[in-house]
Formats: sequence, C-alpha cells, structure tokens
Amino acid sequence: MYRETPGCAGPAFAAAGNSRDRRRRRWGGLVRGPAAVGPAGPARVWEAGEVNELTGATSPYLRQHAANPVDWRQWGPAALAEAAERDVPILLSVGYASCHWCHVMAHESFEDEATAALMNANFVCVKVDREERPDIDAVYMAATVAMTGQGGWPMTCFLTPSGEPFYCGTYYPKTPRGGMPSFTQLLTAVADTWANRREEVDQAAGQVAEALRSQGAGLPASETSVSPELLAHAVATVLRDVDDRHGGFGGAPKFPPSALLEGLLRHYERTGEDEVRQVVSQTCAAMARGGIYDQLRGGFARYSVDAAWVVPHFEKMLYDNAQLLRVYSHLARSAARDPEANSTLPQRVTAETAEFLLTDLLTDEGGFASAFDADTHLEPGAPGVEGATYVWTPRQLTEALGPVDGPWAASVFGVTAEGTFEHGTSVLTRYTDPGAGPGQDPADARRFDEIRQRLRAVRDRRPQPERDDKVVTAWNGMAITALAEAGAVHDRPEWIAAAARCAHYLLDRHLVDGRLVRASLGGAPGSAPAVLEDYAWLATALLALHQATGELGWLNRAQSLIDTAVTLFDDPERPGNWFDTAADAEQLVARPRDPLDGATPAGASAFAEALLTASALSAPEQAVRYRALADATLNAGTLVLARAPRSGGQWLSVAEAAVTGPIQIAISRPADDQATELLRTARRFAPGGAVVVAGQADSVPLLADRPALGVAAAAYVCRGAVCDLPVSDPSRVRAALVGD
Repeated sequence: MYRETPGCAGPAFAAAGNSRDRRRRRWGGLVRGPAAVGPAGPARVWEAGEVNELTGATSPYLRQHAANPVDWRQWGPAALAEAAERDVPILLSVGYASCHWCHVMAHESFEDEATAALMNANFVCVKVDREERPDIDAVYMAATVAMTGQGGWPMTCFLTPSGEPFYCGTYYPKTPRGGMPSFTQLLTAVADTWANRREEVDQAAGQVAEALRSQGAGLPASETSVSPELLAHAVATVLRDVDDRHGGFGGAPKFPPSALLEGLLRHYERTGEDEVRQVVSQTCAAMARGGIYDQLRGGFARYSVDAAWVVPHFEKMLYDNAQLLRVYSHLARSAARDPEANSTLPQRVTAETAEFLLTDLLTDEGGFASAFDADTHLEPGAPGVEGATYVWTPRQLTEALGPVDGPWAASVFGVTAEGTFEHGTSVLTRYTDPGAGPGQDPADARRFDEIRQRLRAVRDRRPQPERDDKVVTAWNGMAITALAEAGAVHDRPEWIAAAARCAHYLLDRHLVDGRLVRASLGGAPGSAPAVLEDYAWLATALLALHQATGELGWLNRAQSLIDTAVTLFDDPERPGNWFDTAADAEQLVARPRDPLDGATPAGASAFAEALLTASALSAPEQAVRYRALADATLNAGTLVLARAPRSGGQWLSVAEAAVTGPIQIAISRPADDQATELLRTARRFAPGGAVVVAGQADSVPLLADRPALGVAAAAYVCRGAVCDLPVSDPSRVRAALVGD
C-alpha cells in the first residue's frame, strides 16, 4: 500500500513504458501506428495568435498553456456538455507549474500546431492543475495507477463525456522511443477506437468507474485501537526499510519522509529508543548535507534521483519545506532534551529553511507561493533547462571567487571536474563545516560564510526558475504551523508575526461566506472549493498561533473551521472515516477518500491532528467532543499503521501524541520575568505533540480554574485528565517534561 509518486513522471516513470504490453493485451492493440480516424464532431477552427480559455484561469499552470494552439477548456460542466454534444472523448491533461516533464510534453506536443489540430478535431481538451483541484487529480490518478501500475505527472487520461476514464497514462513523447508510442499515435488510436469500437470503450469505462467508486468506500472496519503496542509494531516495520548507509528509506528515487520523521521523533521522545533517534538524526543530516538541500539559499528540492541525496529533482515545493521546517525545528528542540545530541545542524537548517520561506516564497499579500519550477529558461521562449540555476563547475567557482577561494570552495562543496550532474556540472553538497571541528581554524567558518554570500550573489544574477505564486490553503496552513511552532521554540518572534500575517490573509481572502476556497492568486480567491486537508491544516495553524501568542481569537477561529469541516466531510455511516471532498461539492465519477499519507499527509490524518490539538486546548464540553472525533479518526487509521506504516507518518505523529495524553502545559501568566522563563522552559523541553499555552484564565480555556500561585506565575503539566501539582520553578517544569 506504500506509495510516493515522483514530482512529475518522465520516461523512467511513464505509464506507457513498463505497462505497454499489459495494456495492449487488454485493448487488443489500441497502441499502434497511425490509422484512419473515424469522423468526429465539429471542432472550432483555431486562429493564429489566438489564446484559449485558460488565459483567464487563476492557476499559473493553466495560464502557461493559454497560448497553446490546443483549444484547452477548464474542467467543468460546460466541457463535459461539449463532449456529449460533439460525441467525442475528453482528453484530460493534469499537471502543475513546477513539473519538468509537464513542460517537456508541452513543448513537444501542446505547442505543436499539427498535434494540436489532431487534439482539437477529435477531443474536448481539458487542462487541470492538480494542486488547485486535488479531487480531480485523486480520482484520475487512482484510475491511472489501476490501469498501468504507476502514476505521475503529466497525467494523460481519456474520458467519456460523463467523465468515466477508459484509457490513462502519463507522459507521451513526440516520437516513439523506449517502447512508448508517440503522443500522436496514441491520439489517433484512441480516436479510432472511440469511433469503431464504442461498445468496448463504454463497457471498460463503466468497469473502471465502478472500481473507483468501490475504492472510495473508505478503510474497512478495524478492531484495533491506538496503543503503545501498535505504535511499536509500526515503528519496527518502518525501521526494516532504513537505508543504513545514506539515511532515509528504500532506494532511489528518494523523497524526504517528512511526516514519517516527525512521527519517529515523537516515538523516540516517548520511548527513549536510541535506534529511532539515530534514524531520524542520520536522515536529517544526510538530506541537509546533500544536494537536495540548497546549500546557498536554504530550502529543499522535491526529491533526490539517487539514493545518497546528491542530485535533486530541482523543483522546490512549499509543502515539503513547511513540513521539513517543522521536523528540523522539533529535532533541534529534541536535542536540547538529550545532552548527548548535537543541535547545531538542525538549528541551522531550521533558521535557513524559515528564511527561505520568508524571502523566496513570501508573496506581496503575505501568503506563501506554491513552488519554484524545476527548469530555468536561459533565453525567452527557449525550453527550460533543469537545474541550470543551481549547478557549478570548478572553473565557475574560480571565476566567482578567485584562484584561492575558488578551489577551496570546490573542495568544501564537492564540485569536481567530472561533476555530479549533467555536462560536468556539480550540485553543491556540504559534508563538512569548515572551522567547526576539533583543531580547525575558527576563521575558516567566517571565510566559508563569506564565500556562501558571494556565491549566492553570483547565482542570483543567473536566470532564475519561475515561481508558482498560487497560494494554496493547506500548504500555507502547514507553513503557518511550522513558523509559529519554530518561532515559539527558538524565540523568533518575527517568524510568529509572519505566520500571523499569513493566517490573516487566508481568513480574509480564502474564507468566503463561511467556506474555504482551495487557492488564490494575486490576492484574488479562486473558484475551486477547499478539500478536507485545507480545513485541517488551517485549523491546526490557528491552534499553533493560539499557543504561540495566547490570543483567544485564534482558538475560536480554529474551532469554527473544525466544526464546519465535521459537517462537510463526515461519513455519517462510518464515524472517523472522512471524505476528502465536501458533501455538496461537484459530483465526480467517484468521491475521493484516500487514507494514505504521501507527499502531503492524508486529509483524514491531518484532520486527526486538528481534532486532537483542539481537544487539548478547548473548554471541557468542546474538548470531549473533539477528543471523541479524534479517537474515532485514529481508530479508523490503525489499519494504515498496522499494514502500511511507511504511508502513515502523520497517523503515527498524531497517535503518539494521543498515547501521551497529549501533554498539556498551561501557564497562568502575570506579566513578569518568571512567567516568561516558565513559558520558555516549557516550549524548549516539551515533546512533539504537546500543547503549550500561557495567558490569563479568562482568555485561555486551558487555564480555567488554574490560577497563579498567589502573586507568582504557575505552570500546570497535565497528561490527558491527570495533572501534576502547579509549580513556579522552571527547573521543576523541565524535570516534569524530561524526567530528570
């Protein structure tokens, strides 16, 4: 059940490759050379220089295709109705703005007039941004994986006018290669099959649609509940897949296991199992020192094409960096609890990743942009070159730094004449910290920092990858959560302020008539409705801000979002099994409900965190209701932890917090230095999943009936419904949390 798909699917991942023979048997020779195409309904005549319907889209990815000679439509009833009226299939193309192979297919096929004419004549062509419409992507990705055994982007699906898929794949090349048909061969064959073998198409489409609907039934009932034994089993299963040499799990391509690292870290903090700590520390160090991490500006790329984290797929996603900011911040905090651990590396990466969010991804409105492209366009109109902004040669370093510093920098950054990337170029790595080791000259540390700044300035003058400025609710919720938590733990109020500004933006622009929208662009909200993960992560973000600031308004807004989500996404027949789309959302061929954590956590596991955290922060009546919902959700997710724990990192994180109580630290806070030190101690030594809040009893529900000790501030440490005696000495708070 474990799944993790590459950022986009090139030939190595293309569904048309390994699965071609299997599909040929199923379709009796659908994929073949050009054939006579049956008559299709009338297609619009395309005028030179004309733009298509995508020019008005709120998605930057769709806008990238506005000048294609393809008569693209946006997804909606009008497109389906046009297909029915013309009696032609829908050609659905799904991708996203920073996807390298999406750009390749666009340059090869969608910008080619002859290919576009074939598309326009025989299909209604629909473009979808998978980040803006994750519901559509989920449905048709499930069909693609079912038909081909794998998935990725660009995703290419052929549908009946009712939206039922009958043939799916990913990237198709301009000319046949590697066992794949050309895209025009595929178009011709599908059009011929539609015209001459319609019964087979309708029958297959009906079967696929029925299979998709059955997949949306949710997790089967589980008789297992969350317990320390289940969590021990899940962790032991995960550890069997550890790459002992390079860190992480499995082989290439290797993805940052963000949610899983957070879950393992929480497990270590609860159990003290040193092997688990070593796995988390090794993986985080390997990623931070490899090429997947930007050694000049901070921020992580989407994944590494090799097992050693050296050569990345260069797109940078907000959701990866938000989740990894949380992991490194918590790892640095955990190191403070362990006198044998070194917190220097995670503290540095925490600060650099936060800086990357606040300088490179921050939009003018205060939200965070979705991604940076994998490609760089070296000349206007030219095809993009992957990694061109980031890679170096020894000669380039010498030109930038001079004959002394250049070779020294090459040795530190692993830049060689042979190169680690294409054409003798190298991706920067950092396996040493100059001036930081025993016997090293501390001046080398200052020299290295100066060289980094000089190289950064040189690189900033190179052509840069394009940025997808779309502001996605869920991913911004992740960023707010990470910045608020990191700002509180590491005493960086400017991070908390940036998180609050982003939250205000989302509540102002993304909340329309009490309902969230999925995304906005340039401050204008899009029309795509939010899905479960959007409500879950924004609620979690507001709860993090409540803890970071003590302001009651954040808690109230979070509770309102949670209550709305319960109404919209609940399955009344199966409590704890949440749908990913709202009850009144557009009816697709199936209502998606995916319980597995992938590049981002599942909507249900993310909502479990919002519910559990809210239960620990709310007044008693609400707390009981939220805890019951959290427990029902976690109990439904036990099947993932039991059978596919590598796809259950977020489930593990929330379950670990639930097993510990979760821990609550409430500080009755007169405005004095003692209260400040109590709060600082609690934030520094609390384990992951704990809630820490300070304020006055009338403004923080967690402090109801928990007054200060006379004139002194008081800290209450509770686990579930059991609380220690209040204390006013920070050392006793530390002892209660660390156990020494």
